[in-house]
Amino acid sequence: MKKKEIKKVCITYPPFEYNNGYPLLSLNRQFQWLKNPSYSYPMIPSYAATLLKNNSINVIFLDTIVRNMNTIEWFDSLDEIMPDLIFFEGRTPIINYIWDAVETLKERYKNVYVVLAGDHVTALPEESMKKSKADFVLTGGDYDFLLLNLVNHINNGEKLSKGIYYRTSNDNIRNTGKFELEESLDRLPFIDRNLTNWKLYSKKNDYYKRNPGTFIMSARGAIHNNYNSNSSNILFNNMRVRNPINVIDEIEFLNKRYGIKEILDTSVYFPVGEWLSLFCETMRERKLHKKLYIDCYIYLGLLEYHHYLMMRKSGFKTVLFNFHSGNIKSLEKLGIEDNSIDNMIESIKLAKRAGLFTDMMVKIGYPWETEEDIINTFNIVRDLMFNGYINSMNVSIFIPYPGTKIFDYCNENNLINTKKWFEYDMRRTVMKLGIDDEKVFKYIEYFYNLSFTPKYIIQKIKSIRDIYDIKYHIKSFKNIISSYFGNEKHTCI
Repeated sequence: MKKKEIKKVCITYPPFEYNNGYPLLSLNRQFQWLKNPSYSYPMIPSYAATLLKNNSINVIFLDTIVRNMNTIEWFDSLDEIMPDLIFFEGRTPIINYIWDAVETLKERYKNVYVVLAGDHVTALPEESMKKSKADFVLTGGDYDFLLLNLVNHINNGEKLSKGIYYRTSNDNIRNTGKFELEESLDRLPFIDRNLTNWKLYSKKNDYYKRNPGTFIMSARGAIHNNYNSNSSNILFNNMRVRNPINVIDEIEFLNKRYGIKEILDTSVYFPVGEWLSLFCETMRERKLHKKLYIDCYIYLGLLEYHHYLMMRKSGFKTVLFNFHSGNIKSLEKLGIEDNSIDNMIESIKLAKRAGLFTDMMVKIGYPWETEEDIINTFNIVRDLMFNGYINSMNVSIFIPYPGTKIFDYCNENNLINTKKWFEYDMRRTVMKLGIDDEKVFKYIEYFYNLSFTPKYIIQKIKSIRDIYDIKYHIKSFKNIISSYFGNEKHTCI
């Protein structure tokens, strides 16, 4: 293993200038290209940058996507920075781009370390080591901790943590074993927002009703089976939560230091139970519920009406639900066996009755579903929208990623059409479906057509509470029109 000292680290994404759209990266559940730019704050790379800086490592955060940089500008910046280590976060549909970028970087900068992390390389670490000249692959979701450990290993001889793949002096591939997620999240510092250019992500983002806004993360992983979420199934094999007081300290700091008016928590699912009660109580005690909005993902069927009401009174504005299917057989195959369709529907209604905005993320295109199954899901979504229980709805085709149990299921049952990873970007189906591909995408149009119906528009108008709601509805409507005419299959994180 090489031992060149690391004095300067560049955490970056390569440009994607030759694609028709803007890539949804970082912790987005499923990758896609957006017609209009909407940038998700890269949480774990931002933690990685902050940890390095706090440990006296010169780190540059160079996100070419949010900066809208082309390849020439990227290389000009790297020439000026001259990093000793370059870090990429990769996703399945762009892993080929990452490999090409690594090849170019290793030719241009002979002595630079290149480090990869993310869901795809966690699922298939040796693939990226063989198909690129990457020096290291960090597996698992704690690659912020692992990157610091790697730098300390090279600079100071610190023992490598588990989950790291590397090359020997003979170019053989070795690893330190299966990754372990044992670090306490309360050990993490608050992200250095200036270092990671938080304002760039706040300006163009579909999620916020009030600006400026930003992302936080209260937990990693999920306690519930969620076979189509790469975050919980590939990067994380357990669930860890931060202390709720620690989270609120960060929220208060963000509000006072940066004037943040809205926060989206990017946890796969927001913690509930006693954790949620203490969080809500403390938000009210510090009067933060009067200063900003909180948005988060909630697992359907977990909370009762009084929980949602408590959240609304504590500053929560929007809850985001993943509605995987309106068919019980699909829920069973996806590992969601502790729920029922009626419970899921009731959970949405309760949240809305408590005064929360409700956003629904819908998936269709499972290989075992028939046209009738898709219609069942459509009818449920339509009824919820027409009766005012859903404020916003996004629908997209299901794509199984390597490393998930559902990918293994499809692979074992000969349901995978292609393993050309760049095709896993929701522009086409990658599985053998029970109906024609064209018909699946036609149903996606049917879902979006619901947003143009008078019944739904009337419900949207009735849900308006303030000027921020009006602005958000206008923005959402523009995005729907753009998606509709641009044939974009929209999704969310």
